[in-house]
Amino acid sequence: MTVTTDAVHLDPSRRHDAALLFDVADGNPNGDPDAGNLPRVDPETMHGLVTDVAIKRKVRDWIDATRGEQARYKIYVQNKGVALNDLHQRAYDELGLASKGKTQARGDVDRAQAWMCGNFYDVRTFGAVMSTGINAGQVRGPVQITFARSISPIVPLDLSITRVAITKPEDVRTVTAEGDEAGGKRTEMGRKALVPYGLYRASLFVVPPFARRTGFDGDDLAALWEALQMMWDLDRSASRGMMACRGLWVFSHDNPLGNAPAHRLLDRIRVEPVDETKAPRAFGDYRVTVDAADLPEGVTLTRLDA
Repeated sequence: MTVTTDAVHLDPSRRHDAALLFDVADGNPNGDPDAGNLPRVDPETMHGLVTDVAIKRKVRDWIDATRGEQARYKIYVQNKGVALNDLHQRAYDELGLASKGKTQARGDVDRAQAWMCGNFYDVRTFGAVMSTGINAGQVRGPVQITFARSISPIVPLDLSITRVAITKPEDVRTVTAEGDEAGGKRTEMGRKALVPYGLYRASLFVVPPFARRTGFDGDDLAALWEALQMMWDLDRSASRGMMACRGLWVFSHDNPLGNAPAHRLLDRIRVEPVDETKAPRAFGDYRVTVDAADLPEGVTLTRLDA
């Protein structure tokens, strides 16, 4: 394994291709509302899936928790009931511009878009469609994340649970034929979905031309790498089970457009079960190998979770 001693992975003027490994034990990493909130799966292979949206949500929550008080690190896509058009209007108010919807002048839209990029971390990182009603333009972000897919097939479980807290007051008591009240329900049934164990892999890409357009800088990139390693501890809940980052490898290119195809570099990170006949139930049931020899010229490999 080759680990860099400089900070090439923090340079937004370089292209970066990254592989992220994370796992879950006895939890639901990303429920599917179309399947009763069961863990998402590829129905043909039964490999588990975690959407890019779910991963970005965790990044946003980490940035908000650690840097949310700073002006440049506000979060645009929130989970606190904030209307997006209100945030677009804030840009126009701060710039002293009148919002005119579809008839907005192109120059005003560009100024509002630049303001949004400068003030909201997730806009300049992931991009956003901000042309809804009050027009603040559309931004293509420099950081793109794929769906995460489990290394092995998973077995989604849907377990029955009971609780002693009764919801409705009429269920607490019953009335007999003689008019007397007698004891009612003592428990209620519920469901809990989980994966016994799953090791997931996602890919990330940082594209310098888009970073220049949005103002995504080295501090923003450092915050992203930090979030991908630490955000799992902020997102603890009983339904999530035990989740953790198990590996983060970054291939950094000298050329902003890249020195080698991303898929060839990411293929150097190989994750395989130690015993194909055994159902994986821990990270130790996998073997991770990294081919760091003879990297293409101009490509540097950095492991960040070590």
